[in-house]
Amino acid sequence: MRGTWCVVVLVVGCSAPRVPLGDPQTEIAVMLARSAADWNKGDLAGFMGDYAKDSLTSYVSGGHVQYGWQPLFDHYRTAYFGPGKHRDSLSFDEVHVRPLTTDLALATARFALHRGDSLTASGPFTLLLQKRGDRWQILHDHTSADPKP
Repeated sequence: MRGTWCVVVLVVGCSAPRVPLGDPQTEIAVMLARSAADWNKGDLAGFMGDYAKDSLTSYVSGGHVQYGWQPLFDHYRTAYFGPGKHRDSLSFDEVHVRPLTTDLALATARFALHRGDSLTASGPFTLLLQKRGDRWQILHDHTSADPKP
């Protein structure tokens, strides 16, 4: 009986799906660069494609918590992509990724919004990401603005 149990454990262990380790630092930095490029060319759907498309996705900013992909999409569309709205150029810097498991990572970075040569807003943000298939998806975004001088 003991030998049978060992065989069962061995077969189950060998058949478990393998998650490739990859390079979360590079993958997430590339994702953020593409995300900023989508923002800058006016592609809200592309920009929002990095957020997990479910009701539990959370966004914290300015002392408020918002839940759900759709409400976040609607907020960005109204505030930045609506008719007559001016959308400053977005960039991300100082991206640091800490893998937590093979499919979860914590990222910290800074955003900057520019209008011409002027910096209009900037600040740090933290993302909790999950690897789903071959893509990293944002589960939680906590963005803070730097104090105004």
